[in-house]
Amino acid sequence: MTDHQTPSMFAGTLIGRVALVTGGDSGIGAACAKALAMAGADVAVTYLHDDKGASETVEAVKAAGRRGLAMRSDARDEAAVEHGFDQVERELGTVDILVTSAGINTYGIEVADLTLEQWENMLKTDLTGTFLASRACVRRLRAKKQKGTIVAISSVHADVVRSGSSAYASAKAGVKNFVETLGVEVAPDGITVNAIAPGMILTPMNKTAEDWWVVRKVKGEFIPAKRPGRPEEVANVAVFLASPAGDYFTASTLTIDGGLSKMLALGA
Repeated sequence: MTDHQTPSMFAGTLIGRVALVTGGDSGIGAACAKALAMAGADVAVTYLHDDKGASETVEAVKAAGRRGLAMRSDARDEAAVEHGFDQVERELGTVDILVTSAGINTYGIEVADLTLEQWENMLKTDLTGTFLASRACVRRLRAKKQKGTIVAISSVHADVVRSGSSAYASAKAGVKNFVETLGVEVAPDGITVNAIAPGMILTPMNKTAEDWWVVRKVKGEFIPAKRPGRPEEVANVAVFLASPAGDYFTASTLTIDGGLSKMLALGA
C-alpha cells in the first residue's frame, strides 16, 4: 500500500454499503469514489461533462471488486437529482453514503465585476446541489428506516475569505451551515452529516499548481506543511466518516489543509 491509498484499517468496513459521489469524474470526487470502493462499498458517480473521467472512475471501482455506475446528471436540477437516486436504487440499492463533491470555483472576480449569472450559478452548483442531493438521500433513508452518512465537500474558504471569490466563499459558508443544521435534524435517525474543508489540493480546480512545480513551490511556502494536499488524503477522511469509526461525528466540519487556514497573521 502506498501513502496514496485508503489505509488498511478501513478495508472491508463498508461492505454492503452503497455510495453515491456527485462530481465523481475527477479530483476529490473521483478519489472519494475509489477510496470508498477500496473500503468495500458499491459506488455510483455523477458527472456533467467528463464522461471519460467518470468511466475511468467506475473502472477503478470495478477493479476494486465492487459494483460501479456512472450517470450524467446536473447537480442543480431537482428532477435530475431525483432520477439519479432512483437509478442507483434500481441498480445498486439504496444510497446510504452520499458524498457531494460536484462544484465549481471562481477566483479573481471582484464583487463589482461579478455578474448575477455567475453568482447564481455558483450558489446553485455548490450550495443548492448539496441541498438537493442531501434531501433526496435523507428522504429515502427515512422511508426505509436506514442509517446513513452524508459528507459534503466544503472549503477552508467557508471561514477564510480571499479577494475575488465572494460567490465561492458564500456558497461554501452556506454548505457549512447547511451541514450543521441537517446534522442536528437527522441525528435521531442515525444519519450523520459532516463537511470536509480542504485547503490547497492538487486537483483540476487548482490546475496551475497541479501542472507547474514552480507554482506548487511558491504556494506551498504559505502552508505550514510546506506542500499541497492530495485528493486521496481528502478521500481518506470521507471513508473515515462513512466507517463505524466516524459514527459519533455529526454536524461538524473536518479541516484538511496542512495548517494553511491558521496562517491568518501573514503580513501583520
